[in-house]
Amino acid sequence: MKDIKDYSLKGHNTFGIEAKCRRFLEFSSVNEAQDVLPTLRGEDAPLMLLGGGSNLLLTKDFSGTVIHSAIMGAEAHETGDGHVLLRCGSGERWDDIVDLCVSRGWYGAENLSLIPGDVGASAVQNIGAYGVEAKDLIVRVEAVEIATGNLHLFTNEECRYSYRQSRFKQDWRDHFFITHVTYRLSLTFNPHLDYGNIRMELEDKGISNPTAAELRQTIIDIRNAKLPDPKMEGNAGSFFMNPVVSRKKYERLSADYPNMPHYTIDEDHEKIPAGWMIEQCGWKGKTLGRAGVHHRQALVLVNKGDATGEEIVHLCEQIRMDVYNRFGIEIHPEVNII
Repeated sequence: MKDIKDYSLKGHNTFGIEAKCRRFLEFSSVNEAQDVLPTLRGEDAPLMLLGGGSNLLLTKDFSGTVIHSAIMGAEAHETGDGHVLLRCGSGERWDDIVDLCVSRGWYGAENLSLIPGDVGASAVQNIGAYGVEAKDLIVRVEAVEIATGNLHLFTNEECRYSYRQSRFKQDWRDHFFITHVTYRLSLTFNPHLDYGNIRMELEDKGISNPTAAELRQTIIDIRNAKLPDPKMEGNAGSFFMNPVVSRKKYERLSADYPNMPHYTIDEDHEKIPAGWMIEQCGWKGKTLGRAGVHHRQALVLVNKGDATGEEIVHLCEQIRMDVYNRFGIEIHPEVNII
């Protein structure tokens, strides 16, 4: 366990923003969390539950307590119906878990390869990519109630997952510290290839029937080709959520933009890529002070060097305004701005 005062968070956010917290708590076991969390008092507030910091933008020093998981481990057992239940510590690196699954022949997480962050964040954020979301895999979430130290077990349904949302981001925010997440994986490989340019990339590699390892590597190659390495250029991956609009709204826009990409949600709604709209507004590759839009992926905002959180927020707001003025659509940050 770690308990450190006046702690730098620069190494705990992928934007590489320099900021400090008043107190930093890191737990390596459930017992540690149960013993310490109920002792927190008013002077320890506010609280911030922090994973890998890959979905975080710090705009100032944090005046309260940061709580971080270093609970590790992954245990699996077969269910007898062609599936495996994999229980993972919340401090495990998400992509390490995907790699483990592929290597062991446990399928379903391949499209979520190379998403940054920890296991705990997958259950909070409902991470997703290329037609797959964490909610498709999550069976249950174990968490310590901060106020009491009691251990709770939540089912997938109780977490109320939706696009990049869960109760851990809403009414349960700062109430529970996630310790373990259990995923349900299949022993039969049933690849999801019809999202984005997956099939095109596979064809370029001369692959028509990919193995799970080949699909994972293709997803990694796609992401590496368009997303900057946070170690080289600070970023939090996709900064904005893709907006979902009514079919009527989509049809009006498609009359003006016949090549506008879209993904059907249901008979009444369409999802429009925010990155495409940002690019149409001329922001791709542009900078505003020390903050910028990545030159290969307009959905990604980057720290061009010693940018402050406020500078990145200013860039975000300018982009949102331009997108709204042109398309009449509000786009919202996926990143948690503190």
